[in-house]
Amino acid sequence: MVVLVDPISLIRNQKPSLYSDIPSIDLSKPNSKSLLVKACEEVGFLKVTNHGIPLEVMDRLESEAMKFFALPQLEKEQAEAARPNRFGYGNKIIGGNGDVGCVEYILLHANQKSISQISHQLFKEKPDVFCSAASEYISSVKKLACDVLELLADGLNIQQRTIFSNHFMGEENDSLFRINHYPPCPELQAVDCNLIGFGEHTDPQIISVLRSNNTSGLQISLKDGTWVSVPSDQTSFFIIVGDALQVMTNGRFRSVKHRVLASSAKPRVSMIYFGAPALRERIAPLPLLMAEGEKSLYKGFTWSEYMESAVKTRLADNRLGVFEKNVKLIDES
Repeated sequence: MVVLVDPISLIRNQKPSLYSDIPSIDLSKPNSKSLLVKACEEVGFLKVTNHGIPLEVMDRLESEAMKFFALPQLEKEQAEAARPNRFGYGNKIIGGNGDVGCVEYILLHANQKSISQISHQLFKEKPDVFCSAASEYISSVKKLACDVLELLADGLNIQQRTIFSNHFMGEENDSLFRINHYPPCPELQAVDCNLIGFGEHTDPQIISVLRSNNTSGLQISLKDGTWVSVPSDQTSFFIIVGDALQVMTNGRFRSVKHRVLASSAKPRVSMIYFGAPALRERIAPLPLLMAEGEKSLYKGFTWSEYMESAVKTRLADNRLGVFEKNVKLIDES
């Protein structure tokens, strides 16, 4: 009999189908901008190739992170206990409202000050090695996020092509970077269930850029609520529409629900850049993307207001719910 002592959810193994129709977009092709728009409208999730980031940059950071994750658990727990805030090393606990998962992680702000602080906090002997690898990687994926958003602006025929990307170009942006490690769970081989690594959720930010190793586990929810598995691809990046971008496009782009299930045999490592605005910046539907007579679906809010509301929720909650308008009752003319 298998006993799981941690309060982590098990779900019945339904063997979701492998989703072979995930949009895969070659960024070097002239039609990439229109394909990006279509993918964000229909799925909210896509893969990009010919992104210009060398595999060595990805592998270098993953290798350095795994050196930390391979440390004795007691040593990692000491690092967790010593952290002054939610940044640094974390294990199993996701947020402050009871969500847990079979995951450990390194979380930091995507700026040089935070990268340096976390590097020295976790890597006592050679912090500069991780710091250098993280800095190079984050700089690369931030540029990729901006490139994708600017292509999206082009595809939407917006004259100001930085209308999305300029939200996290300033030094005060609230962008985050997270490295998740899902250790193998051999006990799952004895039960017909999957263990939740990271529960279902949407990403709050404007855009997420995700790269993982060649271990499956990531799933997305389609429009009809069906969960499908994403084929792994360690050479490409996955782009995820966030809540803020859904609001700015007045629901035209879809912030997709996704989750990670633990593997029984192999560790999964994912590295995610979350592009977000500064706390004081205001997020609202863009009038230039709304047809004549189209009503705004969301109230405008600052990023600080959104985050203050989001910290009170659980992972699976609809964080945008409090900012949604009842367009049948409210006249926005």
